[in-house]
Amino acid sequence: MSVLILGLIILLGIHSLPMAPDLRARVRDPLGENGYRALVGVISLVGLVLIVWGYGLAHEAPVIVWDPPPWTRHIAALLMVFSFVLVVAAYIPGKIREKVRHPMLAGVKLWAFAHLIANGTLADIVLFGVILAWAVADRISVKRREAAGLLTVTGGPLRNDAIAVVVGLVIYVLFALWLHEWLIGASPFA
Repeated sequence: MSVLILGLIILLGIHSLPMAPDLRARVRDPLGENGYRALVGVISLVGLVLIVWGYGLAHEAPVIVWDPPPWTRHIAALLMVFSFVLVVAAYIPGKIREKVRHPMLAGVKLWAFAHLIANGTLADIVLFGVILAWAVADRISVKRREAAGLLTVTGGPLRNDAIAVVVGLVIYVLFALWLHEWLIGASPFA
């Protein structure tokens, strides 16, 4: 479990820099924007590798906290449809992005919540619970940065929403039917 926790600290720690704009500026300014992005990318990758490795280690001897009822998988599957669309909408600015404000964070919160209700091991609760808590804290931070004028959200044409929905649904189907089992080792519909 310690490898999983270390990975979460690294990944979410580097993604928390924008919550402290002065600290982010002190890290970014000497490196430039591209150097900063490269640093964030490398550190994020290290954190992600540790999370995947730690999660795998934790599932070798899982600690069962609760046994979710089968219907929670159906709710999780439905929530994941919206999660995928929201994450795609974060990259294709449209009315969804304008209305939701921060669809990436909304998608991450849905993803984490969906996985929390459908899984009951200690590793699942740590992984998805910590990410959900971080996403809630980041959303609060984003709201404050917007109010301070440090961050602006723009939308785009309605056709971008159609693209986001179609692309999100295609990725969802691919993930649900094949990629989740191939990458994660578990079928969401098993």
